[in-house]
Amino acid sequence: MKRAADVGCPARRPRAVPRPGAGANAARYAELEAITNYSFLRGASHPEELVQRAADLDLAALGVADHDSLAGAVRVHAAARAAGVRSIVGARLDLVDAPSVIAYPGDRAAYGRLSRLLTKGKEGGKGGGARNRKRGPGRGGEGPGGAGGGEDGTGNRVLRGGDLLAAAEGMALIVLPPDRPASDPDPDLAPLLASWRAAFPGQVWLALRRSLTSPPDDDREERVMRIARAAGVPLVATNAVLMHRANRRPVADVLACLRTGRRIDEMGLDLLKNAERRLKSPAEMTRLFRDRPEAIEATLEIAGRIGFTLDELRLDYPDETGSDGLPAMTRLERAVRAGAAERYGSRVPAPVETRIERELGIIARLGYAPYFLTVHDLVRFARSRGILAQGRGSAANSAVCYVLGITAVDPARSDLLFERFVSEERGEPPDIDVDFEHERREEVIQHVYERWGRHRAALTATVIHFRARLALREAGKALGLSGEVTSVLAAHARGEVPDEETVRALGLDPGAPRLRHALAVARTLVGFPRHLSQHPGGFVIGQGRLDEVVPIGPAAMPDRTVIEWDKDDLEALGILKVDVLGLGMLSCLRRGFELLAAHHGRRLELADVPPKDEAVYDMLGRADSLGVFQVESRAQMSFLPRMKPRSFYDLVIEVAIVRPGPIQGGMVHPYLRRRNREEEVRYPLPELEPVLGKTLGVPIFQEQAMRIAIVGAGFTPEEADGLRRAMATFRRVGTLPQYRHRFLERLVARGCTPEFAEQCWRQIEGFGEYGFPESHAASFAILVYASAWLKCRYPEVFACALLNSQPMGFYAPAQIVRD
Repeated sequence: MKRAADVGCPARRPRAVPRPGAGANAARYAELEAITNYSFLRGASHPEELVQRAADLDLAALGVADHDSLAGAVRVHAAARAAGVRSIVGARLDLVDAPSVIAYPGDRAAYGRLSRLLTKGKEGGKGGGARNRKRGPGRGGEGPGGAGGGEDGTGNRVLRGGDLLAAAEGMALIVLPPDRPASDPDPDLAPLLASWRAAFPGQVWLALRRSLTSPPDDDREERVMRIARAAGVPLVATNAVLMHRANRRPVADVLACLRTGRRIDEMGLDLLKNAERRLKSPAEMTRLFRDRPEAIEATLEIAGRIGFTLDELRLDYPDETGSDGLPAMTRLERAVRAGAAERYGSRVPAPVETRIERELGIIARLGYAPYFLTVHDLVRFARSRGILAQGRGSAANSAVCYVLGITAVDPARSDLLFERFVSEERGEPPDIDVDFEHERREEVIQHVYERWGRHRAALTATVIHFRARLALREAGKALGLSGEVTSVLAAHARGEVPDEETVRALGLDPGAPRLRHALAVARTLVGFPRHLSQHPGGFVIGQGRLDEVVPIGPAAMPDRTVIEWDKDDLEALGILKVDVLGLGMLSCLRRGFELLAAHHGRRLELADVPPKDEAVYDMLGRADSLGVFQVESRAQMSFLPRMKPRSFYDLVIEVAIVRPGPIQGGMVHPYLRRRNREEEVRYPLPELEPVLGKTLGVPIFQEQAMRIAIVGAGFTPEEADGLRRAMATFRRVGTLPQYRHRFLERLVARGCTPEFAEQCWRQIEGFGEYGFPESHAASFAILVYASAWLKCRYPEVFACALLNSQPMGFYAPAQIVRD
């Protein structure tokens, strides 16, 4: 399988960290106490912003330690690799009975222990109940406006100093002293730190911060130095970074309000005293600690000791060696031959046989046989329980997936390219999504846990981000705007925070200080991560311990566990996932097939539904599609009589064309005119004919939009991949507009009309809201045809199956009965 180090290359190599004392004429400093906005409701900057600022400031290294979490670690690593910045991955551990500690693993083994330690902390909390937990007497704080205080529901609940010491071998430990008012009794931390230093000599430091408050906090600093002297622990300079630039202070204050559930007027001294908790240059930090040069040198010493990076992470996929010792590839070949005989009988069509041989060759060369066997196991398990399953997405491109029973898209009925699914050139791992009956998907999920164990398998996370409406409501509430004002603003947030003109049109004064402040903060918050949730069904499975690669915690649902990384993080590290998804129509079809067998003696599976039934296409052409999968909406019923589908590929187009992408791009009417021979088929560029030929010169599918970017606009593979990622994350991050000018300018320069270029871009934006690849549409078209066939040939069976599967679809039971 592919190593993480093989995925992508840095734009330039990270700078080496100089030895302490080297480069006397140039100030050097490594920031070792920074958090990102993946310390949810604490950090006020994205990982990418912190990394870019670190590059601009020429920091020797940037250490990021989010609270009880590695959720943002991959993003920091990927951004640092691209910018040529040395990043150090770690976590801040908020202990119950000891000061908070930043732990940086120095090698791969230490990283594994840190990940398991974080897993233990999450398991102890069982996912909740921490909001009102009191802080231990010696626990390190961050002071006003910092990250001490309440929990966000994602951190640890039970970790103690003893837990840390049991795992601390190979880690650099930076202890964060309590931030207490002068009137508070001073906890006697020196003996504790002395014992830690004795247990792990050369691994323990005490953080020294200078926040430039007025008057200076000399008493606090004196306490820190007294503890360090008594414990024999060296000091290290840090800046407790919450933001990449000072202008994020208002955002940090609003996040503190949201975290504590208070309004800005109630925060008092719990707000930041100034904007100094930003990334500072080495020269600034050197001046700030000019009387403590050893604390600055300590940052370089620590950074120089840590050799671990996330490039070393490797999650070997289960090898799927059989109990008889047969290797995975041999087992896969045998399963494919048996499946082909089941699908086609003794004579497999020559074109299909050729495709199977080619696909098996690619799978063997890339080492993906275990992955296909895992998905095959899930489908076989579902069948053994009478659970209907159907692969979707790019797996529909595969003849191997068809004969294994993973998909029902017969390669003889389509000409989809396997290389769009698995490609030696792209080097991307396959991603097979399998839909199971939504009512019984949990049985499949629990089968995964039972087969591989909870220490080797877990669901993928998904990051819930602030979108415009939530950002407006939260910022407005924190800053004291009335509920009526925030509701009006949120109601007019069409994907972005209203501009000044819109605000004025609503009868509000955009110049009012609090309103202007709230709007500015809300604009920044859009795209910020709010919290982690679980992916609908993406599983990560490892040959070894998954909890030594990424922390695992309990999900909100019972008997489920979830990792801290989402699909983008996994893709960045080259880690495979299997999607176990749910679909209501599969429950309906399974009930329909059972009724068909019981009352008519006819036994069918999805792949056995008779193809090319003219009566089915006649029915759809009349828009008699109530209850039929994907084509029962009012919009689809309006489109069907104009489209008049007569083939399976017509259904593929039907599924994809009534979507935000083609509609927003104005592609629907040109396609219909050309289909009905009311308009000549033409191509904006001759080289786009192979891309757009099947859709009459009109881009409809997501793959076509990507090919237009490459073939028509001359995007490099790297640019196209960036565009694809921006499309995938457009709804939550909003990075797609940065590609607009490049796309339009290059298309026009190559000879396309500005109108066509603009149409294509609007389509890409529509795909960003809801993209539909051709292979995905083909998988869904199978279910369209199967449900339409059942409705056409056995309407009473279909109606009964629909009623027994409620709630589902657009229509109430009474409407189904009337139909």
